Amino acid sequence: MKFDLLFIAPISLLLIFSVVILNSVAPNLFPSYYWYFVFGIVFSILFSLFDFEVISAFSKYLYVISIILLLVTLIIGQVTRETVRWIPIGSFSIQPSEIVRPFLFIFFANYFIGNKLNFKHLLKGLILMALPLLLILVQPSLGVTVITAIGFLGIILASEINKKQLFMLGLIAIILIPVSFVFLAPYQKSRILNFLNPENDPLGAGYNAIQSKISVGSGKIFGMGLGKGVGTQLEFLPEKQTDFIFASISEELGFSGAILVLGLSFLILFRLIKYMENAISPYARAFLSAVFLTLFVQILIHTGMNMGIFPVTGVPYPLVSAGGSSLLATLITLGVVNGTRKI
Repeated sequence: MKFDLLFIAPISLLLIFSVVILNSVAPNLFPSYYWYFVFGIVFSILFSLFDFEVISAFSKYLYVISIILLLVTLIIGQVTRETVRWIPIGSFSIQPSEIVRPFLFIFFANYFIGNKLNFKHLLKGLILMALPLLLILVQPSLGVTVITAIGFLGIILASEINKKQLFMLGLIAIILIPVSFVFLAPYQKSRILNFLNPENDPLGAGYNAIQSKISVGSGKIFGMGLGKGVGTQLEFLPEKQTDFIFASISEELGFSGAILVLGLSFLILFRLIKYMENAISPYARAFLSAVFLTLFVQILIHTGMNMGIFPVTGVPYPLVSAGGSSLLATLITLGVVNGTRKI
């Protein structure tokens, strides 16, 4: 398998950037967190050695394994902050809802592209999609649910769905948005309501959004310097290594550091578009569509919520935010991507 330097280089640089910024804002993560980088890179290389067609042959098994892992999480998962998302493995823990995402994309890329897309087949596919989404939502993990659903949307858009079916799906989604609010956890409802006006509770639910905007603005052009950010180092900024890593970067490295991260991310997205143009099969193109849309929306939502444009949803910045499972899932996904293009 031939490796693409224009694809590998920005990924590698983002990983290096992640190590640098995380060592500054959350040095307590290391050295144990290095193991996630090691495992992520190893699995990424491993999956990159296989053509997408080879991996696709196991797509049904990947779906079943994904559902089992999500069910096991609810049964034996570790309870943290009233959520059940992680399975402890020794001194480490994994979040299956993140890990299974690329495998679900592989399955649905084959399901929707490999069969005639009539109404019955579409309905069955939507039910199969609803099962993992529901299992993730009840953990609860709204951010992961939304990102996974967006990837599914990318696959559907890449299929031969007709405009009437697409319109009906859009109409159903619009109807379900207010209905789904009822099923959200209290803290999730609070996040959305306080996003509309965080000043209503500046020391409570609105605190995160306010501190994030302060950190982003205080960095100016070149930042305060690594280890010198007021919000990050004095603990004013919450979840500075995960949900608000972009705010941490903006404060310590300024506008220049933020632009560097966004620029490297753009290069990865640009290469994904090129891969879609040269995909080895329609199945591979559908998978790439899901990956592109997922990464793009993750970056958009993360930077948006750090700047107060979107509500806080706990969406990590791909390859940069601390989060072993997110890092593993992203690197595995990008490894699979390498086998989707024509050489």
